[in-house]
Amino acid sequence: MKELVEVIACALVDDPSSVVVTETENDKEVVINLSVAPDDMGKVIGKQGKIAKAIRTVVRASAAQTDKKILVDIQ
Repeated sequence: MKELVEVIACALVDDPSSVVVTETENDKEVVINLSVAPDDMGKVIGKQGKIAKAIRTVVRASAAQTDKKILVDIQ
């Protein structure tokens, strides 16, 4: 999941070197933290959060085979 979020975020931002994705996993959930440069934050979130919602939807769809809940946190 981490690689998927990283590929999507790098395609959206102007400064791909500032994209940092970390993944924390426990028994019931996986938390993916996405951090980008302040100038690129709007590009990752999108108008009314549509791009952020789309990223979360794609990640959840790719993790549908697992029994864990996937959370994507954008910072």
